[in-house]
Amino acid sequence: MAQRLRPVGPEFVENAPVRFVFTRDMAAAPEAVFHALAEDVPGWPEWFSAVAAARPVEGGREVRLRGGIRFQETVLVAKAPEVYAYRVDMTNTPGARAWAEEWRLVPAGTGTRVRMTFALDGTVPFRLACRLVRPGTGQAFRNAVTALDRRLR
Repeated sequence: MAQRLRPVGPEFVENAPVRFVFTRDMAAAPEAVFHALAEDVPGWPEWFSAVAAARPVEGGREVRLRGGIRFQETVLVAKAPEVYAYRVDMTNTPGARAWAEEWRLVPAGTGTRVRMTFALDGTVPFRLACRLVRPGTGQAFRNAVTALDRRLR
């Protein structure tokens, strides 16, 4: 059953009780990466294997992950080509209370350094589960960025 989460702003990315930060370099330029993140939402399943479907909606997106997890999100920051951030407004993830994600893009030579931050809050079991899935989340991020880089070449 979907539940409404606490609305948070961009600052939550820095002060959330649970934070995962992953970084990876890409050959693609920041402008191309930003376009794929913010403007080609339906294309996410083609490079982010955890995403089964994504579609833009007024002010945000609806995302369905493989395995059945669903999100309704609001875009918090879309500053091309540097930052794309969104919060989860509704999800069927048990125990979640607040959730935001930020993609920060920095030029790295002729390519891009991508830093993704997951910012989370929830019940004690939710927080524990988040920590347990951290390694898999990091691997999913690395695989997604590698696939996106291949797609953008």
